[in-house]
Amino acid sequence: MAMSRAVPNLAFRRLRGQHSPAEFAAAVRRAAREIGEQVACDARYIGRVEAGEIRCPNYAYERVFLHMFPGLGLSDLGFSARETVRGRRQGAPAGGSPPAAIPTRNDEESDVLRRAFMTSGSATLAAASLGLGGPAVAIPAPRGTHRIGEAEVRAVEEAVRQIRLLDDRHGADGLYKVAAQPLRTAYALLDTGSMTRRSTEDRLHAGAGELSLSVGWLAHDSGRHEDARSHYAEALATARVSGNAALEAHAFCNTSFLARDTGRYREAVRAAQAGLRAAQPLDSARLLSLLSLREAGAWAGLGDRSACDQALGRAHTHFDRGPSDGDPEWMSFFGEPEREALEAQCWAALGDWGRAARHAHRATVLQNPYFARNLALYRAHLARDLAHAGRPEEAAAEAKRVMESLDGIASARIRGMLTETGRVLAAY
Repeated sequence: MAMSRAVPNLAFRRLRGQHSPAEFAAAVRRAAREIGEQVACDARYIGRVEAGEIRCPNYAYERVFLHMFPGLGLSDLGFSARETVRGRRQGAPAGGSPPAAIPTRNDEESDVLRRAFMTSGSATLAAASLGLGGPAVAIPAPRGTHRIGEAEVRAVEEAVRQIRLLDDRHGADGLYKVAAQPLRTAYALLDTGSMTRRSTEDRLHAGAGELSLSVGWLAHDSGRHEDARSHYAEALATARVSGNAALEAHAFCNTSFLARDTGRYREAVRAAQAGLRAAQPLDSARLLSLLSLREAGAWAGLGDRSACDQALGRAHTHFDRGPSDGDPEWMSFFGEPEREALEAQCWAALGDWGRAARHAHRATVLQNPYFARNLALYRAHLARDLAHAGRPEEAAAEAKRVMESLDGIASARIRGMLTETGRVLAAY
């Protein structure tokens, strides 16, 4: 029997309001953490819901959505009653939802991992449990003439999401080594060259490149700078080979950040500017804003206040244009708190510690507390800036708050800033 055409979910689209799909997905993930659920929601999932492909969410998503919109039921959110969608014989089409014969509490992206295991036949599964309460990230390893299709690609994309979610909560130190295994498997899949179709190959290139950037960031944040440089270069090469402008812009963005952190400011400027060129054809003012902030930070490192001011001005202009559907999924972290934090870093590099402290303070006030790692990072920046600004009591109090919030968070970057703050405070 032919599957009925999907009907767009206009009610859900209205609830998203002015948020981009990526921003709304980030809000869903935050709401899930509030009630102890774990969903790997992303812009693609939001798009599927709004397109009507998912007529009724699974139980985990249902709990999250009802928590986000108290007083509303599934029908108010534009979904069909569960019994009309899942009360079918096993294998009957259900508008994108799993059949009733396979109940699950996990989100649909986790279901993809299970399907990847089942469809990989006798293939050895290269799996790495990221621990810390999260599910295993597993990617089917290639074998012989096994054709690579949707299951493997979705497993790679899921690995990227899980790494980002765990980094949001725990920091990089405990994740880097175990995250390297899924990355090796993803590139092994690419090396087989046995794809079901060109679109699958393009998605696998994009997924492997994003995974390389995620693992590179874990190396970067845990102080393994040469490893990070290698991973970023690998992602850039993947972007160039596949002609993926979005991946190229992301790779240059991370490369600029790393170059600035390691004192290679000219390289940081060039990488940010290359990222801006790659991002021009993309419909994302927020991406242009972030890359402009990367450039501003590099100019600040060089002590060029005028060039830094100009780049900051461009960053604000782009940011004020607001989010769009073209914003990359990985940019869900980039909102007002991150913008304030990056500007604070510019003024700190220029030695304007009072101004740096004002922006760092705004970042801590604006940051959602559920992003525990980022909030600790912003507070560490604030403590350091206050110490350099000659406000030792406030700096000590802020540093104490960071220390008290570090349970379960491992970040060499945060520890390094606290060490610097301690050295400055010792003079008082």
